[in-house]
Amino acid sequence: MATKTVGIVGYDGVNALDLSGPQEVFASGQAVTAGGAPAYEVIVLSPDGRPFRSRSGLRIMADAALADAPPLDTLVVAGGTGIRAREVLEPIGAWVGERAAGARRVVSVCTGLYGLAESGLMDGRRATTHWRYADEVRARYPAVLLDPDAIFVRDGIFATSAGVTAGIDLALALVEEDLGPSVALAIARMLVVYVRRSGGQRQYSEPLRFQARAAGRFADLAAWIPANLAGDLSIEALAGRVNCSPRHFARLFKDSFGAAPGEYVEALRLAEAAERLITSTLPADRIAASVGYASGDVFRRAFERRFGVTPSAYRARFTSTPLAAE
Repeated sequence: MATKTVGIVGYDGVNALDLSGPQEVFASGQAVTAGGAPAYEVIVLSPDGRPFRSRSGLRIMADAALADAPPLDTLVVAGGTGIRAREVLEPIGAWVGERAAGARRVVSVCTGLYGLAESGLMDGRRATTHWRYADEVRARYPAVLLDPDAIFVRDGIFATSAGVTAGIDLALALVEEDLGPSVALAIARMLVVYVRRSGGQRQYSEPLRFQARAAGRFADLAAWIPANLAGDLSIEALAGRVNCSPRHFARLFKDSFGAAPGEYVEALRLAEAAERLITSTLPADRIAASVGYASGDVFRRAFERRFGVTPSAYRARFTSTPLAAE
């Protein structure tokens, strides 16, 4: 395979890991492929070709200015606070607009989506970014079809990822597309990361989402429930753990979490079942039992109601398709 040139765009205020994470993945392709030309040549670009500093203060050397970039197979715009400044965003957006047609893939990490969206090429396309900036992106670029839950999304030649380490997830998926799963797995092992993140279709897990809302007497409960999904999680049992009546518990719980106890428990059980479906080969009925469902039929109906697909279809989608983390 001919060497593919990957250009990663940085600037003052870039998130260092948004740049270096994908860079390490692509550069590691050389270490795990034996013989022949290296799989990738990675170059770092800056708006003017000068060195720049990451948000954390790391000084990064650029290989070339945007205007002097060679033909690129894959174009990556890293995220960071600096890209939202007009003097940085406008030249990057214009450059992406000019160069996208000549690239096989156009990629963003985290708020690097601003650089793609500014070009206008993301209008009407699906994309993602860090969940924290989802509302801001929607307000600034309403024509972009944003999915704030996704780890990464592919729409045509465009691939966008969520925050920070999600750029590594996406880069591994692109390497798998180019070089196959064995190479992607070898790189993941070398970097000590998952080749396909467990539950990779969501940025913010159900346990974390609910724990973020927990306070007072419910703080311990929010951590205890996910560790005891196969047990008795009835209102009566949960109320007993925090020493209040079931009726009073149900009211306080909904005030704290914005969901009834039964809805909360079902969300956690189904989220955990979804992870186990793609990280194990256990039959669906055994997974159902392991998260507290006495009936496989009840589990399948609940799973399809929440995710829109059957457990078997979900497993097939997220374990066999390299770019399925949508």
